[in-house]
Amino acid sequence: MTTGHWTSTLMPAFVVGGLMLVHLCAQGQEPAAAPPAVNAPVIRLMNAGQYANEIAYVFGSDIKAPLRLPSFRRVDGLAGLGAGSALVPAGTFNIFYGTAQAVAEQVVGPAHRDLLIPCKPKEAHMPDDVCAGQFLGKVGHLIFHRPLSADVLRVCVKAAHETGERLQNFYAGLQYALTGMLVAPEFLYLVEEVEPDPRHPGVSRLDGPSRAMRLGLLLWNAPPDVELLRAAESGELQTTAGTARQVGRMLASPLRLENGIRAFFSDMLLLDAFPDLVKDPIIYPDFTAKVATDSSEQILQIISDQLLTRQGDYRDIFTTRRIFLTQALATLYRIPISIPSSLDWAPYDLPDNDPRAGILTQVGFLSVNSHPGRSSATRRGKALRENFMCQTVPEPPPNVDFSAIENPDPRLRTARERLDMHRKNPVCAGCHKITDPLGLPLESFDGAGKFRATENGAEIDTSGSFSGKQFQDARGLAAAVHDDPAITSCLVRRLYEYGVGRRISAEEKSVVRDLESGFKDAGYRFVPLLRAIATSAAFYSISATVPDATRTLSTSLAGSSRH
Repeated sequence: MTTGHWTSTLMPAFVVGGLMLVHLCAQGQEPAAAPPAVNAPVIRLMNAGQYANEIAYVFGSDIKAPLRLPSFRRVDGLAGLGAGSALVPAGTFNIFYGTAQAVAEQVVGPAHRDLLIPCKPKEAHMPDDVCAGQFLGKVGHLIFHRPLSADVLRVCVKAAHETGERLQNFYAGLQYALTGMLVAPEFLYLVEEVEPDPRHPGVSRLDGPSRAMRLGLLLWNAPPDVELLRAAESGELQTTAGTARQVGRMLASPLRLENGIRAFFSDMLLLDAFPDLVKDPIIYPDFTAKVATDSSEQILQIISDQLLTRQGDYRDIFTTRRIFLTQALATLYRIPISIPSSLDWAPYDLPDNDPRAGILTQVGFLSVNSHPGRSSATRRGKALRENFMCQTVPEPPPNVDFSAIENPDPRLRTARERLDMHRKNPVCAGCHKITDPLGLPLESFDGAGKFRATENGAEIDTSGSFSGKQFQDARGLAAAVHDDPAITSCLVRRLYEYGVGRRISAEEKSVVRDLESGFKDAGYRFVPLLRAIATSAAFYSISATVPDATRTLSTSLAGSSRH
């Protein structure tokens, strides 16, 4: 959602305990539409991971924020870009509200209030506007990523006062006001704002908190923490040296950085599909719900190990022999090891004669890109091209006859034979020429990702060619993919777009090409690529046509006290 878009469906009125929730700190104001801009500031709806990280940063990791949202529409392969056009219908708002209420209840509850609330009321059964103001002002500053105005704070304190007085409970009033703040559009939407650039009269720039927002979402998948927000408000982030200093600090935080990297690859590789992954239990009895969950995590374990722990070449995720296993995965892989329950995960180095190599041959990629009861060379080839190479494979036309695949001639025993027959249909041939050569070498793994040498009694032919290289099996495909330049150029583009929250503009294509060159010079290491993006001036640039007066979501909430 670029600047100027909003939805009136965000704040449906509903009653809780006899009180109307929609008032005071829980209502936004629709902004005036802004003219289109090439590199416009954006508004993004928070995803579940960002929400959980924000709650942890503000209130501590003991406060749990269980939130599961519907998947965002993907734009150019990324749900993170779809978050920029996501609206909040009533059903989704109710999910946000339920989570906000649970968070607020924990924060003001007896177990946490002494740590999180910096004051005590004069009497617990009566409102205390001074104490409420101290708490709500501090919390509001953090969750809205900018200080609350006096008028806004007054409105929020009034909410706490009225509810506390009605329920004769100071903490109930505080909980009500905090719940309202946690469903306000200024919290649920991560909003970028602009200010005049003092170095270039007549030109606008992202203000400090908005620069901090881009940086936090790219590196940590979270809005800015206290230190980053402080740097934004002091003007440090508007300087090259200050930005570099904060980027260095954030890259040196291993757990938060890993969280950010995992979030990016979860988006890029469509790992949100795994909760809905099912297999026919008769055909694949070893593919349990535990295997489905573990296979998604395994992909992230391999990527984190290669890119962070070993600081290795990104391309090696396609050829690495170092994987990570749970007992459930080891059983499906037929690897005779025993993993202590205290470990959950154990590293394992595949022997030289093992048919697997890299993430394309792991259960996660193979199973999610198959059918419930059979493998799919077409789906696997399509996923490889779209997810890793940024190439678009057209959807099949509506009149395609799939009978050659779904009810094949019994004489066609392997997928290669069936797809050869399917490609005789000229309507299908164009797309299948793109997908099948990359999927057929992976046919040595069935629909659950288990290795097989034959299909229906016939030996499986896994030979092929890609990018000018001939190979005989899945490991050969992995090696060919490793060396294809589309793999690295796609990663750079996806990461840049993920960071700015929108498609790259024509004027940014040269920036991305420069980043690709630097990525190559750095040995295709991921952390230096993150640093290069996060410290580049282009990453924070916006169009000079964006007017200074544009305020994407008004923070003047004083007028929203109407019930």
